[in-house]
Amino acid sequence: MEIGKVPHDLLNQIVFQKLKHFDQKVKVAPGIGEDCAILDIGEQFLVLSCDPITGASKEVGRLAVYVSCNDIASCGVRPLGLLVTILLPPGSSEDDLDRTMTEIAETATSLDVSIIGGHTEVTDAVNRIVINTTAVGISDKKHVIFSAGAAPGDKVILTKTAAPEGTAIIAFEKEEELTKEFGAGFVGRAQAMMRQISVIDEGVAAGRLGTVSVHAMHDITEGGIYGALWEIAEASKTGILVYEDSIPMAEETRKICGYYRLNPFRLIAGGNMVLTTPDSDLVLKTMRDLNIPATVIGEIVENPMKRLIYKNEKREVEQMSVLRAPKSDELYKLPR
Repeated sequence: MEIGKVPHDLLNQIVFQKLKHFDQKVKVAPGIGEDCAILDIGEQFLVLSCDPITGASKEVGRLAVYVSCNDIASCGVRPLGLLVTILLPPGSSEDDLDRTMTEIAETATSLDVSIIGGHTEVTDAVNRIVINTTAVGISDKKHVIFSAGAAPGDKVILTKTAAPEGTAIIAFEKEEELTKEFGAGFVGRAQAMMRQISVIDEGVAAGRLGTVSVHAMHDITEGGIYGALWEIAEASKTGILVYEDSIPMAEETRKICGYYRLNPFRLIAGGNMVLTTPDSDLVLKTMRDLNIPATVIGEIVENPMKRLIYKNEKREVEQMSVLRAPKSDELYKLPR
């Protein structure tokens, strides 16, 4: 198998089909496009999500907090607490642990999220620091949004510019090379995109609007924007039309992806949220009021076989391609 997330067909065949028993309290179980488990605990939902950080070697503490907290936010819920497992390779120093834990603590504090437990050890099972986080949130039921709610006629909205996480990771990993090519100022701006990776504000705001105004929501991780759009259509059993020219992209992302010959739409994209809505004006205004850039980039259609990428909204057939299930993320094509 390729490096990265296990392909969806194998997840269905080997993983999900083995999961036969679910307690009656399980409202949302594992599935393609589902970011979180959701448990019915009476008058509220308990929302949980876990994720590892494996594709980066720098700023891993910050990324570990963002990635799981973003999953909770994609349900319209503010994350409450975080369980953290830190695995350090042999030879790690106390400074390595101190730096990682400082990143975790600072980022969690900035998001008003409590570190509520976890585990820390040195092990020869890893050759660099690996962090796994489990985030927890609690919410009134009326404010929880699911990935599988997209409906025909919905507009598809993307927040921020494409792939802030992937841009920042590459800028840190390849700092010296990119500085020689584009200059220190350029690299600094690309690295600063690490501070754009939280989607809690837009997720919670969408949750307040409720499921009447926001039918589905999905934060973007491995597989990039196109992967997330396919997943939201797959979870909702719908089709989707994507207008590539409408997807906003920062100059830093465009140049870095061009330099390394990466597809920016298939690059890990923490910091981007996808929402589907029957009232795009309301959602765009809500995001604008929070100073969060947001753009309509497509629409949901009924036919699940119709998942297409057009260059623009003119839907010119000669510039059309099929939106396919995500494979290994573009980040793993980066020269080591």
